[in-house]
Amino acid sequence: MVKVEFLGPIGKEPMYIEAKNLKDVAKKLQADPEIKKWLDECAVAVNDKLVTSLDIPLKDGDKVSLLPPVCGG
Repeated sequence: MVKVEFLGPIGKEPMYIEAKNLKDVAKKLQADPEIKKWLDECAVAVNDKLVTSLDIPLKDGDKVSLLPPVCGG
């Protein structure tokens, strides 16, 4: 099981998902309308390392973080 956390303004509690890779996580998150709207805008990190591919394999205990864009001055 992997932990999926939602940072910043997404405002959702962490979820625990059975997933073999990020594609599995993306499929499950797209089923939630509140989260789906963020998916195209967010950066994704696995165990605190930014990733760009959905082919990243996951194992029990991994952490997936969705990082929405932020702006600052």
